[in-house]
Amino acid sequence: MDSFKSLRKMMALPLIMMLIFSTFSATVVQAKMIGTDEVISQEATSADRNKVIEFMQRDDVRAEMETLGVDPKEAVSRVHTLSDEEVQRMAGHLDEMPAGEGVVGPIVGAIVLVFLVLLLTDILCLTHVFDFAKCAR
Repeated sequence: MDSFKSLRKMMALPLIMMLIFSTFSATVVQAKMIGTDEVISQEATSADRNKVIEFMQRDDVRAEMETLGVDPKEAVSRVHTLSDEEVQRMAGHLDEMPAGEGVVGPIVGAIVLVFLVLLLTDILCLTHVFDFAKCAR
């Protein structure tokens, strides 16, 4: 019984000290309501930032940056440091910029141009390629 009393006294002081120190070191936490507008704007900003980064990681854009002497990795790291408004503005400009049409557009344009030149030369009686074109003589 005496050993239990001595053990209890020996354990009491460290336990009291731990209890006192744990209450002083507790941080105060404050909770607040987050509006739907704030959540949506944060998601839109992160989506815009990802859109700009994906655009800068395209091969043609990276090649153009390298020809201009800009390190693509540094450019992407600078996008991470932009403010939310700047990122939204850049993403908006990406939507407004004309997109490349690939190979089909120029090929169709060249075929139409050749057709019009041949038609004009047929109408002026310089060539005879199309039967439906009447010579102007």
